[in-house]
Amino acid sequence: MKWIKAILSSVLTIGLIFFFNTKLGILPPLGKLLNPFHGFWANAEPTKTESEKSFSLTGLQDKVTIQFDDNHVPHIFANNTYDLFYAQGYVTAYDRLWQMELQTHAAAGRLSEIIGDRTLELDRNTRRRGMVVAAKTTLTQMMSDSVSKQILEAYSAGVNAYISSLSPKDYPIEYKILDYSPEPWEPLKSALLLKQMATTLATGDDDGQMTNVLAHYGYDVVKDLFPDYPFHENPVIPVGTKWNFEPLPTPPQPKDFIKPISNAITSLSKFSRANSSLVYNDPQAEKEVGSNNWAINGQKSATGYPILSNDPHLELSLPSIWYQIQLVGPDVNVCGASLPGAPNVISGFNEKVAWGVTNVGSDVMDWYKITFKDQTHKEYLYDGIYKPVKQVIEVIKVRGKPDVIDTVLYTHHGPIVYNEGMQSLNGRTPIGCAMRWIAHEPSNELVTFYYLNRAKNYSDYVKALSYYISPAQNFVFASAENDIALWPNGKFPIKWKEQGKFILDGSNSAYDWQGWIPHAQNPHVLNPPRGFVSSANQFSADTTYPYYLGWEFSNYSRGERINQRLTSMQQITPDSLRMLQNDNYNIHARDVLPQLLSYVSQNQLNKEQLKAYQTVAGWNKQNNPAEIGPTIFYVWWQYFSLKLWDEFRSTEDKPMRMPNQDRTVKLVTTEPTSPWIDNKETEQKETLADIATQSFRATIDTLTTKKGELNPESWAWAKYKSTTILHLSRSILPFSRKDIWIGGGRGIVNATSERNGPSWRMVVALGPNLKAYALYPGGQSGNPGSYYYDNMIDKWSKGELLDVVFLHKQTEKNERIKATWTLTH
Repeated sequence: MKWIKAILSSVLTIGLIFFFNTKLGILPPLGKLLNPFHGFWANAEPTKTESEKSFSLTGLQDKVTIQFDDNHVPHIFANNTYDLFYAQGYVTAYDRLWQMELQTHAAAGRLSEIIGDRTLELDRNTRRRGMVVAAKTTLTQMMSDSVSKQILEAYSAGVNAYISSLSPKDYPIEYKILDYSPEPWEPLKSALLLKQMATTLATGDDDGQMTNVLAHYGYDVVKDLFPDYPFHENPVIPVGTKWNFEPLPTPPQPKDFIKPISNAITSLSKFSRANSSLVYNDPQAEKEVGSNNWAINGQKSATGYPILSNDPHLELSLPSIWYQIQLVGPDVNVCGASLPGAPNVISGFNEKVAWGVTNVGSDVMDWYKITFKDQTHKEYLYDGIYKPVKQVIEVIKVRGKPDVIDTVLYTHHGPIVYNEGMQSLNGRTPIGCAMRWIAHEPSNELVTFYYLNRAKNYSDYVKALSYYISPAQNFVFASAENDIALWPNGKFPIKWKEQGKFILDGSNSAYDWQGWIPHAQNPHVLNPPRGFVSSANQFSADTTYPYYLGWEFSNYSRGERINQRLTSMQQITPDSLRMLQNDNYNIHARDVLPQLLSYVSQNQLNKEQLKAYQTVAGWNKQNNPAEIGPTIFYVWWQYFSLKLWDEFRSTEDKPMRMPNQDRTVKLVTTEPTSPWIDNKETEQKETLADIATQSFRATIDTLTTKKGELNPESWAWAKYKSTTILHLSRSILPFSRKDIWIGGGRGIVNATSERNGPSWRMVVALGPNLKAYALYPGGQSGNPGSYYYDNMIDKWSKGELLDVVFLHKQTEKNERIKATWTLTH
């Protein structure tokens, strides 16, 4: 009996040892994770402390000093360029290593190596879009330039110096939870990060859906419901700006370009099936999470010098997308927001100039229907002859399972992302089509930011922008010389009108991209008479601009509100621009709500619905967090639009998209008898009154079911919107911040929605007494156990900004500097 007990005890002990030290499915090895010396306990940090350090690092060429302020922002002082970027890589990895690695694994289609087969389809999609191929092309371009080569090598060396200093107990907590170790950093990872930004900001898959609309309804309907320029617009470059250049000729438009391509999409994915639910499928609304920037000249400023503002709106995450830093070297003193994993400052200022970015949103991704010679898919038709298809073998490593081998077919257009018979990941990717994407072009965006960081005047700014390719950005600029400027900037193909609005014929060279708009002919403006420049992701220019950049951008709401405010403002201060960044006025509601309310038959409303009607009718059009009006209006607009455009809802066999918000507003406000109001699939003839009343009743019934009877607490806009900043993994909820009390919304200057919002707010007042203010929703540290992980979120939600510590020299005394690191070689 004793022997049996001993054997059972040994088996149990061995089993527990195995259990606590082995990763089982998604569970981490609990023994390692709970170890008090090496597990997650080791990641806890004392509150608000910085330590003095002196240490040597292999590879440094000279001494480097890093001073940390009270917000844990590093201010790096180096005696040469190599050491400056080495130190940037080191200190960024110190705070954000796991974020850097996860993001570049995602960009490379390597998440399954860490997580397992749950991310296999995401990795497959990334590989099939040619992300790694594009990054390698860009890396070759970067490494051929002596400046960017030195930057990348120094930055990588700094990251690796930090990685080599770690033991397992020092790993960021996410490594312990997921049970893996950091791998060496290499320049390719920085290139991958830039391509990941291009994926976020320079992609669009509506071509297939638009082709189906064209095939089903014809070109006249497309021209009416999906126009190439909106009926109401306030473009980035002011109307009336003269184009002082002779444009290059546009390639001739093929006579039959509107001919529908049959079977453009052969299968639907999860996304398209979801479109059959009560969700308004408006890609323009998706763009409304966009970004804002502007600059005012000295005549409008209280200081007599320009003031610049930037707040790019992106998906909110913890750790934050941005990492604040100051870089001081022999030829540079720059401060602002950097991307963890990439050298330089992306949005910031130096002693002479300031700049910021918003996304352009031009059409730089087209899809080409490929005609293969036969089922072997080894050759495809092009201008009457068959060209060979290139095969690229992608090996996807999957944790705990065999490798997955995937073969991607490439034409001269680009990769065929999904072959016939495959199901796409996002439901809008055309099947059997090759993707032509600007991010596949050789590029070297690092040089742009290297020169921007060192710019002293407008000429330096323009020179820096001339190197920039993708993703296209609206670069706002201001200088102490009292210049303000704005360039929608990037590399744009010369297209005939509507080229890329639909799937293109991949067998005919007339449909190819056939040249590039010269950089000097990109839309731009310098010192306009109105005294300010601004952008909010809307159309880059009016219809007099001679080149075609695309047919759909963000609508006019944010841009119009910004321009109205800036036009009327005088004696502008940084604080008045901070308040404009937090503006919650709803232009969309101003323009359409009165008409919607007038169409509602109040005698058809019950007591609760009538109470809600009176509430939204009395709403002040401000999307403030405690208001009920925006909750009712937002949900009502979704139901109203869905019912109005019900015929365009995607089905299992024909994914289509609906007309956008701009076209819907036009119908409501100017076309009350439009034939599109009546749903031809029903016997009854619908009117706007029918649709408005029925959708309003459905709205209030839905809100009542979800939130209870109308009351200020549960129906408040912030409660309904529920802005949440998720941990980057999207699955570790204790590392997230939920239900943040903040207003704003899509189409609002304060464009804070459920998961997106101002990812970095900055205001810079130039001149002899340079002052800057900035904040982002998160903190400098990527460690959830640190005070600096999310310490800025509460101030961000209140619309506050922090004074930026900007040191003019290393010996400058500043009471906000709390610690100094001395790095020696």
